[in-house]
Amino acid sequence: MATQLKPQSTGSLADVRSQVSEEEWALRVDLACAYRLVAHYGWDDLIFTHLSVRVPGPEHHFLINPYNLMFDEITASSLVKIDIHGNPVMETPYVTNPAGFTIHSAVHMAREDAHAVMHLHTPMGQAVSAQSEGLMPLTQTAMLIRDELAYHHYEGVAVDLDERERLVADLGSKNAMILRNHGTLAVGETVGEAFIRLYFLERACEAQIHALSGGLQLLNHPPQGTPEKSADQGRAGLKMVGNLLAWPALLRKMDRESPGFRD
Repeated sequence: MATQLKPQSTGSLADVRSQVSEEEWALRVDLACAYRLVAHYGWDDLIFTHLSVRVPGPEHHFLINPYNLMFDEITASSLVKIDIHGNPVMETPYVTNPAGFTIHSAVHMAREDAHAVMHLHTPMGQAVSAQSEGLMPLTQTAMLIRDELAYHHYEGVAVDLDERERLVADLGSKNAMILRNHGTLAVGETVGEAFIRLYFLERACEAQIHALSGGLQLLNHPPQGTPEKSADQGRAGLKMVGNLLAWPALLRKMDRESPGFRD
């Protein structure tokens, strides 16, 4: 949620592609696709969360959503390029939300490998974030992602820049996080890698809530050693799945079902 909005120029988006490198444009397309996918899977929370990606270069600029667009409206051109303080560095007709970038700026600044950062407020993710045990090794999906998972305690709406230091300390070298009483987060070296990691985390949370609906006494726990084995398998396979297999297929899916994100 925001505490302030910064209206920007009402300039045109028509020439955004001509102002950026081909590498940045490719990132814009991937990130716009990720926003459309979040909407497709019903993970969007109106406009109140963010996905971001770092733009190559020494300036440490990032791409993030315009604060006044729904996720299924976002395009490569409409993404806003901002600095680490949340201020736009290119002309844009959209408003931005500097306060909403607190979490993302913290991770981007602390982790050179965290090129993409994605944060959601889904009901299932929030439900697991409110459970004392957090994510449990109940399903294959949970076991694949659980070893990558960190936790951060709730400190209120993330508008306090002082929280960034504690958040990155809790994340450490992990690539996924449950923000207690808040939601989920995943990072990756690419947009596809971060999205697939977040997909696994969200699916694991959803399965856990369904499994617990029958009561703890009815749960079947995996044999000793299999959660650790599955974690090793997850680490080995996720990059390939995120970059070479699932992500190209998801781009094709959005070309069919939500065309226009590449504009």
